[in-house]
Amino acid sequence: MHQSGVCYFRMNRLAGSPLVMFVILLCVAIDQATKWLAMKYLGPDGFISFAGDVFRLQYAENTGAFLSLGSSLPQPWRHIVFTVFVGLFLLALLAYVLCNRTLSPTYRAYLSLVCGGGLSNLIDRIVYDGRVVDFLNLGFGPIRTGIFNVADLAITAGAILLAVDSLTNKSPARSGA
Repeated sequence: MHQSGVCYFRMNRLAGSPLVMFVILLCVAIDQATKWLAMKYLGPDGFISFAGDVFRLQYAENTGAFLSLGSSLPQPWRHIVFTVFVGLFLLALLAYVLCNRTLSPTYRAYLSLVCGGGLSNLIDRIVYDGRVVDFLNLGFGPIRTGIFNVADLAITAGAILLAVDSLTNKSPARSGA
């Protein structure tokens, strides 16, 4: 509940906590399971092509963010930016999603996708010394996406759904309360 702007962390009083926890845990479980399969069956030089090379399973380890942005930063800075700052951001996002009672269930689910994907990639950074396992690639001929993972899909889907919802509704975050 909100009292003087403070959120008290008691599970029965947190807004939408079953939905939030379900989405986050599902994102982390699916992403970590698919990354484990990629590590086990693709290996460092693994590559499998499907549908005339439109879809590839291609193992990669990313030390940067989206499309390897920041991978050229010195290791201490990558740790600060991609582990510490991202961890703090995800903690703040989780607190916001759980404590803000005015968020609609759909908006809460979209933010939970972002949080779940971010958390799973953060787990990689902690477990794999600053690296994130990527293994999905799409393209037609020479035009290809960067290599990504299921967590990236969750983050992207959540962000796109938030944007579409915000553009199509006058008050996307409000539940009508």
